[in-house]
Amino acid sequence: MKLLLLEDDVVLSREIKDFFTSKNVAFDTVFDGDLFFRQIKNNTYDIYLLDINVPKINGLDVCKKIRESDKNTPILMLTAFGEIEDKVDAFQKGADDYLVKPFHLEELYVRSLSLFRRKASPQNKEEIIQIEDLFINLTEKSVTRSNEIINLTPKEFKLLQILSQANGRVVSKQQIADELWDYHIETNQNTIEVYINFLRAKIDRKFDTKLIHTKIGYGYYLKSENDD
Repeated sequence: MKLLLLEDDVVLSREIKDFFTSKNVAFDTVFDGDLFFRQIKNNTYDIYLLDINVPKINGLDVCKKIRESDKNTPILMLTAFGEIEDKVDAFQKGADDYLVKPFHLEELYVRSLSLFRRKASPQNKEEIIQIEDLFINLTEKSVTRSNEIINLTPKEFKLLQILSQANGRVVSKQQIADELWDYHIETNQNTIEVYINFLRAKIDRKFDTKLIHTKIGYGYYLKSENDD
């Protein structure tokens, strides 16, 4: 496992690097967004750890730019901003996880290890789920509807996957929270509603047949209206 940390706090950066190095993890650090992109030009990493408030290019913009060409490398945001709006913003830009400062180094390590294992899980064959004109390629992490490419963030794709693999059954907010985050981010139920709305805007809004439905008081399900 090899990680790259974007962090401009020299003391914290050294503490994190020393801790991961003690776990026999290859680890590099940079202190601004420009250096980050120079570093990844000639080096390959398994996970990116990004502080948000850094010089040159901030962590959120770094995350967004990474996702324009790299959909697979896990990104874990490190930040002092803990409001739900900040977390949703980070996930919208493509982050896979979010850790608020101050944090325990052991938790950062465990979360990073979890992201690494998830990325390394073998996929032996292409798996596609079809619901009406919606095609979800679980192997390629791609989605189309009526032959139109639907661009989703990693969290939106995971949410769509959770709903699609329920085979039309209702999935509660708590079930979604448990699967969408390996570790709860002090999960507010409104967070799930926000993500459902994001997904509806991309999957349903332009199309006549709605696929994402709410069962009030229970949760959400994905199926054709014609099946009801």
